[in-house]
Amino acid sequence: MTNMNELQVELKNQLTKFCLDKIEPFMEHDDEREEFRMDIFTELGALGFCGMTIPEKFGGAELTYTDFSIALEEIAKYSVPYAVTVSVSTMVQAIINDFGSETQKKKFLPTLTSGEEIGAFCLSESSAGSDASALKTTAKKVEGGYVLNGTKLWITSGGIAKTYIVMARTGEGGSKGVSSFIVRDGTPGLSFGKKEKKMGWRTSPTREVIFENCFVPDDQRLLSEGEGFKVAMAALDKGRITIGATAVGLSQRALDESVKYALSRQQFNQPIFDFQGLQFMMADMACEIEASRLLVHEAARLYDIGKPNQKIASFAKLKSTDTAMKVTTDAVQIFGGVGYTREYPVERFMRDAKVLQIVEGTNQVQRVVIARQLKKEYTKN
Repeated sequence: MTNMNELQVELKNQLTKFCLDKIEPFMEHDDEREEFRMDIFTELGALGFCGMTIPEKFGGAELTYTDFSIALEEIAKYSVPYAVTVSVSTMVQAIINDFGSETQKKKFLPTLTSGEEIGAFCLSESSAGSDASALKTTAKKVEGGYVLNGTKLWITSGGIAKTYIVMARTGEGGSKGVSSFIVRDGTPGLSFGKKEKKMGWRTSPTREVIFENCFVPDDQRLLSEGEGFKVAMAALDKGRITIGATAVGLSQRALDESVKYALSRQQFNQPIFDFQGLQFMMADMACEIEASRLLVHEAARLYDIGKPNQKIASFAKLKSTDTAMKVTTDAVQIFGGVGYTREYPVERFMRDAKVLQIVEGTNQVQRVVIARQLKKEYTKN
């Protein structure tokens, strides 16, 4: 485990206690029923974990992304869906804090930082996933604001969130015609599609978000027209760090469960841990997890000192989420037949791991970003 300062140790210990108390006892039941508990989120907020990186004057804790990464890793050991809900809601806050006016910050941030409300990020569409600049949702200028029409897909916390950051087209095709808006739940013309039936993250609702002649006033646009894509990309840069941290937490829990099981499970009159084939698997798991953690912490550290590095952040997201998929799959293998049943949580870990390779820029997109950076580095001379 990487070195932590006193505050980070305290945050981690507080979260461990909270998660063992309030999340762990319900996870199997809630995964089965696809149930999200708002009270868990609100309690996390009351403890200061729902607005960790936001300035204190808006109700945040004004902590670093390194602190936030440690917190998300800890929550993800018990529930990837709750870690992701905190991560995305904080990303929405970061957008408002980085790009919003003083009035927008005062109006929208306090209920989000306190955990009373959840934020959601609306970028993806049916024909605009990895190619986000192809989005078709429109925002037509009218007197006093804009009228939004279109549909967003795969929106984390869709239907339970109260503040939505929405990317919509105000101008020409491509990234230059995209603007960014803050839309509140309850706005006429905003509605939600069916809750998606998902392989994993079952306690976190994912819904279609629909805009039908939805009026948004001028004072709820972020920045100028045409600057929405900049907003979206800045958010995804942070998302790479937070999803990376979530993946590390999930992997760590899968390893913890695997080692404990391998030490207690007997075959051929000895613990299965003593078989070299399994020892090598667990050694590789531990090594990959620590490498992932170090990359996530380095990406967070660079962000914290004001030198965000897109290549390192992509490394972190790519490595940690590929590791989570491999580690959770190996965990199921170590458990053998029972690992494939719901008697043990490793099958849930494996299901929760898969989409980490897809969200916040697929791992194929991360490789494109990394390659682009390499090209720049090698051709600038």
